[in-house]
Amino acid sequence: MNHSNPVPQQIGIISDTHGLLRPEAIAALEGSGLILHAGDIGNPEVLVALNQIAPVVAVRGNNDRGEWAESIAEREMVQREDISIYLLHIIQELDFNPVTQNVQIVVSGHSHKPSISERAGVLFINPGSAGPRRFKLPITVARLQILGKAMQAEIIDLAIS
Repeated sequence: MNHSNPVPQQIGIISDTHGLLRPEAIAALEGSGLILHAGDIGNPEVLVALNQIAPVVAVRGNNDRGEWAESIAEREMVQREDISIYLLHIIQELDFNPVTQNVQIVVSGHSHKPSISERAGVLFINPGSAGPRRFKLPITVARLQILGKAMQAEIIDLAIS
């Protein structure tokens, strides 16, 4: 039996790459055991490259069209330890109460605005956009650590001028 301290799981979260996977984003996601892509992927090459870092769970964004995107679901549920993570592109399309459905984390993209907030014990994470810059919004990804029922998220600003 292994009684050593459990190791936190690191999950990299990225969204709105729109076909551009920056080296800074790859570097920020290194060390992840899993990568979540919250949509507007842009092309299948982005997922191929992310898969070289860690297994990827991705959802289709409103700009992901064409044959390659058809096999990608619009919503995914991911289980890690005691935590359920619901992944979709547009948060406004969340059509259930995460609290009553025993979902601890909701990950979305679309707005290009990075945010982490907690409502009723549910962690809402938008990693922002790691792709082409839009307006004056930062280029960001997010990192999530899970240890049992404990979870901690942070936004990583890729500091691209």
